[in-house]
Order: sequence, then C-alpha cells, then structure tokens
Amino acid sequence: MKTYYLIILSFCCITNIVNAQIKGLIQGADGSQKKTIYGAKIKLLQAKTGAVSREDGTFELVLPKELPDTLVISAFGYNPDTLIVSKKDRFTALNVILYSDKLLPEILIEYRKNGHSISRLKTLHVEELTAIELRKAACCNLSESFETNASVDVNITDAVSGAKKIQMMGLDGVYTQIQMENIPYLRGLESAFGLSSLSGTWIESIQITKGTGNVVNGYESMAGLVNLELKKPDEMEKIYLNVYQNIFGRSEFNFNKGIILNPKWSTGFLGHVSSTYGNIDRNKDAFRDLPTGDNTAFMNRWAYKGKKMEAQFGINFYRDRKVGGQTSFFRNEENQVDTINYGVLINSKHIDVYGKTGFFGKRPMQSLGIVYNIKHQEIDGFFGLKTFSGLEKRGYINVIYDDIIGTSDHTIKIGTSFVAIDISQQADTLSQKRMELVPGIFAEYTYTGRRLTGVFGSRYDYHSIFGGQFSPRVHLKYLLSEMTDLRFTAGKGWRVPNFIIDNVSLLASSKQWIAPSETKPEISWNIGGSLVHEMKIFERKATISLDFYHTRFENQLIIDRDETVNTVVFSNIKNSSFSNSFQTEFSFSPIKNLDIRLAYKFLDVESKYGNEMRQQVMIPRHRGFVNLAYRSRNKRWEYDFTCSIFSPSRLPIQRDMTNDTLLISDMKSRMYPMINAQITHVYKKFDFYIGGENLTNSVQKNPIIDAANPFGSKFDATNIFMPITGINIYVGIRYAIAKTKK
Repeated sequence: MKTYYLIILSFCCITNIVNAQIKGLIQGADGSQKKTIYGAKIKLLQAKTGAVSREDGTFELVLPKELPDTLVISAFGYNPDTLIVSKKDRFTALNVILYSDKLLPEILIEYRKNGHSISRLKTLHVEELTAIELRKAACCNLSESFETNASVDVNITDAVSGAKKIQMMGLDGVYTQIQMENIPYLRGLESAFGLSSLSGTWIESIQITKGTGNVVNGYESMAGLVNLELKKPDEMEKIYLNVYQNIFGRSEFNFNKGIILNPKWSTGFLGHVSSTYGNIDRNKDAFRDLPTGDNTAFMNRWAYKGKKMEAQFGINFYRDRKVGGQTSFFRNEENQVDTINYGVLINSKHIDVYGKTGFFGKRPMQSLGIVYNIKHQEIDGFFGLKTFSGLEKRGYINVIYDDIIGTSDHTIKIGTSFVAIDISQQADTLSQKRMELVPGIFAEYTYTGRRLTGVFGSRYDYHSIFGGQFSPRVHLKYLLSEMTDLRFTAGKGWRVPNFIIDNVSLLASSKQWIAPSETKPEISWNIGGSLVHEMKIFERKATISLDFYHTRFENQLIIDRDETVNTVVFSNIKNSSFSNSFQTEFSFSPIKNLDIRLAYKFLDVESKYGNEMRQQVMIPRHRGFVNLAYRSRNKRWEYDFTCSIFSPSRLPIQRDMTNDTLLISDMKSRMYPMINAQITHVYKKFDFYIGGENLTNSVQKNPIIDAANPFGSKFDATNIFMPITGINIYVGIRYAIAKTKK
C-alpha cells in the first residue's frame, strides 16, 4: 500500500496549468432533417491534430497554446466547414451543421494515427489498438493480437492442448470482461479455448480498459474490459484475402467481403479456415509440442442506417478441433480415449445470433438502444483417460436509454438487462449443472466540466441462485494541464465461477480434483488511477503514462497446487487475496515514420495458501517491453520489432510424500526474453510479409513431469511458465480491394 500512496502523491504534485479543450456536436442536414454524424473528421491545420466524432456525433479536442488556428470539419457526403478558433474560444461548446453536397467532389482531411494510443478524451483509462497495430504481427487469431501490447499477457495453460488464456493486472482472463462490440463474448464454456476462435483479420480495433468498466456493460468487469470492434459491413474492403504458413505446419486462409446494397443496407461476410498438421516434437519427450487439428469460422453481419433508427445484426459460427498428446496418438473415428497412447482431444462447436438496434430521439444525443444475443456452445474431449464435456445455452438483452439533462455537460444512461444461462459441465466423476436467471437495472450519470469529468454509476442484479448484488462504480478524469490527464477509478465487480471449464487444462496431470464444498460468487473491489502526459522532445511528440490498480477479493475461488502430489484443491477464501499492478509506458517518434514504445510492469498477486500469503504461481513479478515500428517514406516497407523480458515466477511446491522429495527442484522459473519481428512489403494491392516469433529460442526444458509414464501417478503437464516451442518463422500474403466510396 505504501507504493500506492507514493504514486497517488506523485500524481498530485504535477503543475496545475489550465487546460484548453473544445467540444461539440456534429450534425448533418439534407434539406428535410438533421441527424448526428458518426466518423466526421475534425482537424486543426496549424497544430496538425485532430479528432473523429463518436457515434452520437460528439467530439472533444485539446487546443494548443499557439492560437488562432483553423478548424476544419469534414464528413463523407457533406460540404466541409471551416472555423477560426482563438484563445477566447477555449472551453467552447460547438454545434456544427454540415450540409449535404452531392454535386461537389468529396474533400478528405487526413492525419496520421498511431496504431496504439491511450485516449485522452475518454474518462476511463482506455488503450486502443487499431488495424495498424494488428498488422505488426501475423495476428491470425485473437490470442495473437496482443503480442505488441504490454497491458495484456497471453499465457499457455498446459503443454499438451495448446490452449491460451489472457491475463490483465496479473489476474486470470475470467476476471476480464471480453466483449464483441459491447456484446458479451468468450464467457462460460468459451473461456477455456475460445481465444483461437476469432480471426485477427476480422478485427478493426481493440479497446483495453483497466479497472472496472461502466455499469452499462454489465457486472463482470473485475480486472478490466476488452472490447473488440469488428470490421463494419459498409466500411470493410470489397474483398480481403490473407494466406499464412509457418514452419510448424500451420496453414491459414482468411476472407472478408463487404457489400453495400443501397444507401441504407449493407452486409459483410467474414471467413476463416486454419489447419495444423505438423507432428512436431523438438524436445524429444515423445509429446507433440503443438496439437494438430483444424478450425473453421464464419460470420455474416448486416447493417441498416435509416433516418430514425439504425440496426446491426448477424450470425457467428465456428468449429474447432485439437488433437494433442504423444506423437504416437491419433484420433480414432469414435473419438474414444486410448489406453496405450496418451492423447488429448478437444472438440468445440459454437453458434450465436446477435443484434443491436438504436432509435433516435427528437433531441440531439437522445436515443434508445437494444443489444441482444443468443448463444449455443458445446465442448467435449479428454486428457489421457480423463474425459470432460459441457453444454451452454445463453440469452442476453440490454436496453439503454441515453439523454441529456439541460445541456450536453450533463448526460444520463438508464436501462435494464437480463441474462439467462443454462450450463452443464462434467469432468470424470465431477459434474456441475445450473440454470441462472439474472435481471438487472442500472443508471449512470456523466458530468463534463472544463477540467473535471466524472462518471457515476450503479447497478443492481438479482441472481436466481445467489440473490442480489449491488455494484457501485465511479470514474473521474481531471485535466491537470493542457497536456496532462489524471484519472481515478473505483468499483465493484462479481462473477459466478465455473470451476470445471475455467480450469479444464489442469486435467493434463495425474492429480485428482477436490471440488469446492459449494459454489459462491467471486466478488472484488478495484481501485486505481493513471497519469497520462504528452510532451515534445526535440520538437517531436512523446507520451508517458503511469497507472496503478489494486484489486481485493471479498471472496475468491483459488486452486491450491502446493504441497500436494495427487490432488488439486479448490476452495473459497474470504478477504485473503489481492492484486497490485503498476505499469509505466513511454512512446516517442524521434524521426518521421519511426515509433518507439517502452514499458515496464510490476505485478504483486497473492493469496492465502494454508496459513501463509504466497505469490500466485506462474506469474512473473516484472516485465520489460520494447516495440519499434518503422515505415519507409514511400510506404512500401514496414519493419516491426518487439522484445519482452519476463522475470522469474514462483513454481508450485510439489513433494513426493512417499520419500519426502521434491518433484520440482527449482522454486522459481528462470528469466527469459521473447523477441518477435516482422517485415512487410507493400506492392499495389498486395502485402507480402515474413516474420519470426521467439527468435531467442527461449524454451522450457522438460515441460512435462514424468513424460515417460503419462498414465503414472507423477505425470504433470500443467507447470508451464514459458514457451515450449522454439523459433517460429512464418510467411504470408494479404490482398485487398478497398471499398469504393460513392
């Protein structure tokens, strides 16, 4: 806690210089009505800074010290407008109306936007990764979309299934709320293997929010929120193709196509097919380093834009199959376990239908939105002789009413949500089945002042099994200066754990599970803040950010893997686990087209095991991060380099009780680097890229304990703290025909 107070004190010591900010509403008029414009470009010509209007037509822009300046507002299908802003216009609210122009040619104002940025205009601490950032890596599925980001860690869960999970602030990915365009995603049965189900080529941008999110998005945001924005039907390419191949025998093909049917309707098709066929065993332990198998995914989405309403809806389907284990194991037609060769089989099937409908009110910024989703998920398979299966049916609806109170400085959101979940899980002799009905109500008030912006929200949800939960949250942003933002957040989050599917990778050992005596909701409180400061170094823009978050659990389901050989113990603990996360990041462009990002992260994640507080296993306390990106002047060549250094992490304490000897001699893992690099050549409509991952060949020696006796009592493939595969080289081709603007 001392570290926390020192950080907050340093925030408060920053010089308090008056900030200058201009905000407004962009509307379009076609002679019969006015409507808000989403995506209008607002740019200061002299300062060369800009903004883009939000979905409700509003924007905010920080004014520079050097004024007057020319403000240019433009949008597709409208005449641009030009305004002169001076010092007297600081903190002014504008209502700009652009008039339709079908006769004059379109005027576009363009400015260079970084692939990674921290939004200075949003009240919450939000990092945005755009399609530019996602191009820096092969990025063929969601689990590989965070390779150039320091805030989100992606870890391998075991040495035989190839499954990955994300971590934020040192906490497991189940505590991070993942959404696809504000619709719940990767929940329940999807949490174990779903990261590989979504193609990275479908993603337009990723927003990463630290701390508890807005109450509008639900009650499950405990360590953060990750929102995925997919390519919109009316904005995606006419056609996009991506072909990928790596040396481990993994082949991928991705396909996107957008079609504008008429001024109101558009549709998009997104396809993904991948196959891994390499039976590779580099460490010679008779186990595949990566599972083989195939994945097929398809999405069809529709968009409607009318005068009084807008709508988006679609269908998403994927099927994933993984085959791992010993190199001598091959899947049989009956998908049955093999009592001679240790095998791993994972089958996942998913289909969901989703939609969003928005109705515009009579006043600007007044609207009613309805978000809905229906999902069906199946999963089954085995680890050796241990079988597992699950079935989930989920329904979700969220109704949100937006309005202003007097002026746009005071806005409200009120609404109601309902979640229905029918889920069953089974692993060997353990099973869990329940039906959840969770109605909820919420309200959120936003105050926007000259220097202080506050979002105050609360929600109440009634769980049909566990009763009511009240979740208050507050988010504040204070403008310390023209170039400095201070943020503070605090709030409560909760979730109902699925102890079987959340930890299904722990079946990759001989240990027996001791289930918790009862299922209880996990409840946490998160408090933290951040400081973001922009500056100029040698007349070039630079940004530095610092953030600290403390998460304390009222109740948490922990997995005790210490001091036990034959069991994995699940237990509920109260007020005995916490996470402290500190991160600082510096970005700088010393020369044109060269971007540099440096980051450092410290994690202190502890829980009580027995009577002793211990650092949780396989979580490095320190991580260093460097990312370099350069683009040639002619935009033909792109070079990207990323290096992460991970400190040692604590390993489980495991003893053989028969002779009181340690099965793992080291109590800590070793420090290791991870280096990825990629070169891209752009030729007309083609991108040719070649890259490498784990170029230092950092691999964990003997990742499987007692690999020679996979059906023995000491077998364990779950103690994974670093990569188990070495250098990976890949090549690929992208081909795109951009959408024709009419």
